This record gives sequence, structure tokens and C-alpha cells, in this order.
Amino acid sequence: MMTETNTVQKEGKERVRIIDAIRGFSLLGILMANMLIFQYGLYGKDKLESFNPSAWDIGFHKLLQIMIEGSFMPIFMFLFGYGLYKMKDSLVSKGLKYKRYLSRRFLMLLLLGVLHGLLLWEGDILAAYGLMGFCLLLFIRRKPRTMLIWGIVLSVLFAGLGYGSQKEDDKAEIRMKHYIEESIDVMGSGTYMEIQEFRMNADPLDLSGAPVILLILFAPVFLAPMFLFGMAAASKQWFHNPRKERSRYSRLTLLFLPAGLTMKTAAVLWSASPWSGVLMIGGGQLLALGYIFLLAFVLPGLSRRSFTIAAFESVGRMSLTNYLMQTVICTTIFYGYGLGLYGRIGVVTGILLSLLIYAVQAVISAWVWRKYQFGPVERLLRMWTYFSLSGKARPASSESMTS
Repeated sequence: MMTETNTVQKEGKERVRIIDAIRGFSLLGILMANMLIFQYGLYGKDKLESFNPSAWDIGFHKLLQIMIEGSFMPIFMFLFGYGLYKMKDSLVSKGLKYKRYLSRRFLMLLLLGVLHGLLLWEGDILAAYGLMGFCLLLFIRRKPRTMLIWGIVLSVLFAGLGYGSQKEDDKAEIRMKHYIEESIDVMGSGTYMEIQEFRMNADPLDLSGAPVILLILFAPVFLAPMFLFGMAAASKQWFHNPRKERSRYSRLTLLFLPAGLTMKTAAVLWSASPWSGVLMIGGGQLLALGYIFLLAFVLPGLSRRSFTIAAFESVGRMSLTNYLMQTVICTTIFYGYGLGLYGRIGVVTGILLSLLIYAVQAVISAWVWRKYQFGPVERLLRMWTYFSLSGKARPASSESMTS
């Protein structure tokens, strides 16, 4: 009995390590993708010609589009769904009403996301995660098969929305050009208040209120697939014993990785095709799954003292703190109230800067984790979720096991 318990605990620790390492790896890709937005803006990153790029910048920009963009945020979504399901199981095992605790967690993520987006940067994803969490409560007690079917159907629908002409009409192209020219001036040399005013009021797409509201309402539908896949994987207890499951992950890697890379490469090479958006969205999700299973295959084979695992794991354990700090660091580097390097350093230098920032975060994260166990934002989130100064759930014998 004792040996069986030790085995379960050992497998649980290995699962947590692998999941943390994959989460940390995804944060590196997210930083590289977001670096384009920090440098050129949400719209400017796809209009690189406005920033006089070098041939190297153009080449690496295409490489980032294929290898990174649209494929690392889905990894984070998958892990969010996976962690949500595991947290539910943990709360149920303690006799706690899981919906109450999860709802508090989602509410704080939503609040953090709104503040992050309003005060610092338009590329926030935390608010969407908070909203998505409430929607996922509808699926959390469903069978894995149901989650997978819904995820596949929504993935196809989402990818289908990418079909259509990729060419702008003349008026839209002129409007976008003027917006980017103004953004270079304001974001690179403006004060905090000037940048805020530009972010809140400038609209290159000339959208009215109705389309924006519709986008917000339907956002959970677009985001749901990878969250659902993560929940299904947790329900099926994948990654519980990564060493024994490596053959499965190798097969899935060989299935998803080449398919995702092929589709995204075709999307970039034939960007004018009406199918380009379909290939980019669909390929992005397939490549994300390929990366997940590749890491699940590779990481267990490395030594427990591996520097690679330690670096990714440290960042992954404090992913929320590190994600927000990336915004603080990069807006300070590129915006006018900081160093004002907006649109000036190029794509290649931006990639090198991403690696430097990530390396520093890995070192700091390892030190903070050894000393405090949680990052500062993670501790606040846990304190709010559990209404506990220790940031830990307290078993409640009087509470029912479900809500």
C-alpha cells in the first residue's frame, strides 16, 4: 500500500513538472510573438514595410509567422483547460464546492486582464481567459468524448471564418497606412497619457460599436477548442506518467507537427489566397498540439537536473507574474515614456531581446520559487480564490463535494 502511494505521488510530481515546463516553454513563444506587437503594434506587425525592414527582418518575420505566431497562445489555452480540470478534481477531493472557487479565480483573471489592457497594453489575453473560464464550467462535468467533439467542431468553424480575400480596398489601405504612421510617432515619443488616448480612440478598421460587441460575445466560441482539448486530456489522465506514455506522444507529434507546419507555411507563401486564413488558423492549432506532444515526448527523457527543464519549469510556475512583467519590461523599452525604441530595432534584434528577457526571468523565477513557492501575482490569485492568507485550500468536512 505504501509503495503504491509513493508511486502515485512520484507520478503526480513528474506530471506537474512536465506541465510546468511546457507552460514555461509556451511563455517563450508568446513573448516572441508579442514582441512584434510591442515593436510594431497590433496592426503594424503585419505591415512591416512601413518600418523599412531589412531582408533579414523580412525573412525572420515569415519564420515567426510559421513557427511561432498563433501556435503558442493555444498551448497556454490547452494548459489552462488542463489545469482547470485538475483544480476541480483537487477541490472535490477536499469536499469543496469547486464552482465557487473557480468562479472567484476567473473573476480575478478578468479583472487583471481589464486593468492590464486598459492601463498598459492592448494585447492582453487574461480578460479573455477569465470570460472563457465561466463558459468552460458548462463542460467541466462532461465526458472527454463530448469535449473533444465540441472542440473539433468549433475548431473547424473558427478556421472557416478565415476564408476570404486577404486584400484590403483602397480606402481601408490608406486608413491603415495613416494609422501606422501616426502610431510610430505617438507610441515612440508620446507621453503615457498621449499613448493612452491614441490606444483608446484610434481605430484603423473604423468599426462601429455593434461589430465590437459581437466580437466580444463570440470570443469564447473562437477560443474554446484548445481549452476543451486540455480539459479532455486531463479527464483522460494524460501526462500522468509521461515516461510510460512516450510512444503515444511520439505518434501524435508525427501526426500534428508536420501537418501544422505544412499548413502554416502554405498560408505564408500564398498569403493572397482566400484559403490563407483557414490554413493559418487551422495550422496554428495543429502545430500547437504538435509542440505539446513533442515536449511531452522529449522532456521526460532528459535528466531531472537538466538545465532546459529547470529553466522552462521555473518560468512556468510563475507564468502569470512573468507574463505581466513581460508587458512592463517591453512597453518600457519601446514606448515613448520609456526608451522610445518603437519600430526601431528590427525583428532579428527583437528575437534576441526576447531570449535575453526570458533568460533573466528564468533566473529570477528559480530564485523566487525556492524562497517563496509562489510568484507575487500567483499568491494574490490563490489568496483571493481560497479566501486564505496562506493561498491554500482548506478541506471542509461540512461542504458537499459538488455544487
